[in-house]
Amino acid sequence: MKKEQIQELFARFEAASGTIKGVECWSARALQEVLGYSEWRNFTKVVDKAREACEAAGEAVSDHFVGINKMIDLAKGAQRSIEDIALTRYACYLIAQNGDPAKPAIAFAQTYFAVQTRKQEVIEQRLLDVARVTARDKLMRSEKKLSGIIYERGVDHAGFAVIRSKGDQALFGGATNEMKRKLGALDNRPLADFLSTLAIKAKDFATEMTSHNVQEKDLHGTRSIGDEHVASNKAVRNSMLQRGIKPEELPPGEDVKKVERRLKTEEKQLKKGAKKLGRKK
Repeated sequence: MKKEQIQELFARFEAASGTIKGVECWSARALQEVLGYSEWRNFTKVVDKAREACEAAGEAVSDHFVGINKMIDLAKGAQRSIEDIALTRYACYLIAQNGDPAKPAIAFAQTYFAVQTRKQEVIEQRLLDVARVTARDKLMRSEKKLSGIIYERGVDHAGFAVIRSKGDQALFGGATNEMKRKLGALDNRPLADFLSTLAIKAKDFATEMTSHNVQEKDLHGTRSIGDEHVASNKAVRNSMLQRGIKPEELPPGEDVKKVERRLKTEEKQLKKGAKKLGRKK
């Protein structure tokens, strides 16, 4: 997500907030627009799911979802009252969690309502953390998929390890262990846990291409599949080099396990803090 897009969304979410009886809250009508829901009836379905999640968590729904009326302007200076819902931070968080994180506004909302401080730089960093953890999870699933495909084609666990190592060498221009030493990665952990988000995505793209071509070309055996994986990684490397990016020179990423723990801690803090805010009447 670009910095300019983050700034725009930050301003829109800030504008949608207010205070009722000393409690910070957001207008559901305003949130509907920011999150890209064109019709109120569709958005209320998401709100209903959030209510259910709130109740399942043992919280009083009425503390976090408060029905209110809102005046809107009509033609010739006339006004009309419409229903709205005042939502606490916790309620907004639950709504965001029921949205599609592939949409920029939803991804932003999940982070915006998960952090306790509404500082843009904090939100930007958390979005980067979420993107990295998501990319690492996607690579893990891609490698599992490839492992399953080639297992049926005569390659065992040891063979897959050899193929993956050859792929790393083709992508980074050096052996996996060399890259680990360069990045300060732990010997007993996967290299990808210490790669930058861009490097993780590069490995993922190469892995997906290998999975596709192994099936398309009906390849079998460690050697032929290994050659295909090397070719996929070289293709990704060459594409990056053409854009002035050397994969082996990308800065290391923070241990992804630490990032995951930090995100989980922030979410726990959100739930505790938001529930306290919701109880202030």
